[in-house]
Amino acid sequence: MNVAIVFDSTFPADPSYYDEVYDEVMATDFDGEPDPEYQIAAALRERGHTVKLLGAHDDPMAVMHHLREEPVDMVWNASEGFGTIDSLDFLLPALLDAEGVPYTGASPQCLMVTRNKAMTKKVLAHHNIEVPRFLTYRIGEELRKDDEFFFPAIVKPMRLDASQGISKASVVYDREALKQRVQFVHEKLHDAAIVEDYIEGRELYVSVMGNGDDLRILPTVELLFDPDKNKPEDRIATKKKKWKDQYGKKPKVRQVFARPISAVAKERIEHTCLAGFRALWLRDFARFDLRLDAEDRVWVLEANANPYPSRGHEIANAAKKAGMAYPDFIETILKLAKRRAG
Repeated sequence: MNVAIVFDSTFPADPSYYDEVYDEVMATDFDGEPDPEYQIAAALRERGHTVKLLGAHDDPMAVMHHLREEPVDMVWNASEGFGTIDSLDFLLPALLDAEGVPYTGASPQCLMVTRNKAMTKKVLAHHNIEVPRFLTYRIGEELRKDDEFFFPAIVKPMRLDASQGISKASVVYDREALKQRVQFVHEKLHDAAIVEDYIEGRELYVSVMGNGDDLRILPTVELLFDPDKNKPEDRIATKKKKWKDQYGKKPKVRQVFARPISAVAKERIEHTCLAGFRALWLRDFARFDLRLDAEDRVWVLEANANPYPSRGHEIANAAKKAGMAYPDFIETILKLAKRRAG
């Protein structure tokens, strides 16, 4: 297929520039992890597809102009926002819809719903999927006297992902600490705050691929905490633990394929993720962040409609465990999108 990879870029450049960057970051002596768009491009080229890299900087219509001049069979949507605003991750897919161009992954409506943690939980709860109790506070809104508070609770930014704004201080045990953390989210992160029941248990990441009734659950990934270095109340996926400790010599947490899970829990995880995928109208591929408590109850913390697809991360690792080499994983998603688009 003739494929364009669309992504948000910090550089106002034409496609030839990104080809130069591709050659640089995919070189064997490159020190670092290439951004997802370049890894995706390498995988698709390895499978024989023609690939064009289209970065959107300050003018999203520039991408559309390129696609009008040189139409493609399919767009791989690798955008994670627009400019510096992550919550605009729906913008490029919306423009692609307006242009009638097929693309991989979630629709703009789905991206907007899953970006909002409270809205996600409301949809899932409507479908009898277990989610933690929660309260929400708009920017500048103070704690309400009539709210029924619950402790311990965890305070998160409403729309940020990748564990941004989550640290040990996010878990609170009284009203004063809750008030301070909500204020922190408002003033430092410039986002609304969601206060959730803190669910103690195992942190699991479950990826789903497919569409309609043809869905496949990939092997479960678990965030494993070192019990000697993490108290139960500290066993949360902070940004530091997710993105920094994994590169340290003695990490406090590590990602592994899930330790033994009871038959009851496995059945509940499968039901939860398949029902959640359909309830949120997810497409092609997605990931659920779950907590499994001591009673084998499965709680959905978040749904990621556009999970990070790079090598070494949750969904790519799960696909590899399921028998898909990285190029096969990427091409499978492309084919799922192509089949869905008709």
